[in-house]
Amino acid sequence: MPGVDLDAVRTFVAAAEAGRFQDAATDLAVTQQAVSKRIATLEKTLAVRLFTRTARGAKLTIDGQAFLPHARELLQAEARAVASVSPGRRALRVDVIGRRLAPAAALRDFHRAHPEAALDVVTLVDVDTAIDALRSGTIDASFRAVTMPGRKLPDDIGATRAFDEPVQFLTGPAHELATARAVMPAELAGHRIWMPGLVPGTESTAYYDDLATAFGLTIEITGPDFGTEPLLDTVADSRSLATFVGEQTRLVWPAEHDLRRIPLRDPIPVYPHSLLWHRDNPHPALDALRRHFASGRFDHSAAGTWTPAWAH
Repeated sequence: MPGVDLDAVRTFVAAAEAGRFQDAATDLAVTQQAVSKRIATLEKTLAVRLFTRTARGAKLTIDGQAFLPHARELLQAEARAVASVSPGRRALRVDVIGRRLAPAAALRDFHRAHPEAALDVVTLVDVDTAIDALRSGTIDASFRAVTMPGRKLPDDIGATRAFDEPVQFLTGPAHELATARAVMPAELAGHRIWMPGLVPGTESTAYYDDLATAFGLTIEITGPDFGTEPLLDTVADSRSLATFVGEQTRLVWPAEHDLRRIPLRDPIPVYPHSLLWHRDNPHPALDALRRHFASGRFDHSAAGTWTPAWAH
């Protein structure tokens, strides 16, 4: 209803329930004159009489009786709308990059520890998009690898190292290294490592570029990216192609693929996941999320691991 003032609607409902304008004024902490004025404005907007004055107070007209249930619905809708964006009442919106990746598993761990915290899980493309969303209030937190070379976080964005995820070498059963219990990163020099999903300019590409440089590896990103399943199909059938995956990345493949997830050792390359948030965000569940990852339960560049020097 264009032009309807919700304060006037709230005053109408209070007067209808109290039966007297003076009692409604007391309930609303306003003057009786203010109640009368709001009701008069609402009646003018609706072009109907809502009350008739009696010796005992105010009585609803037939139009007032018809309007009352809808007026209550309007106030309930207002309350739901406010609650949907009120910190502490709306769900905490968290970007996990991808629902099969480690941040999603980490957020599930947080939810098990804090089942009372309502969560809204989203996936964004890259760190720039995530930072824009944090600053606009579209999301409350994001898991990212920061700060990649040439990038600096804005002063209003907070960040803390959340957890490190070991990287594994994924091969098919016919690959030369398929039976290895573990391999050293330097031993992968000369092997074809295929990662067509890497997008130039993203933090994951910056990480794997540094990993390749550090250990003399060649990572191919050529060819179209048809998604995870076609990549696994190709690796399963190849004697030479392999790829890197995070230890906590959830992968499902047919039994006949017989893919092998081989740990890397001496050193263990770890992907550095950080938690980002806007410093002015007051959502109480955000503090709980930050404390969860600052609890000391998660390794941060432990002895025997490798991560880029730029990792936050």
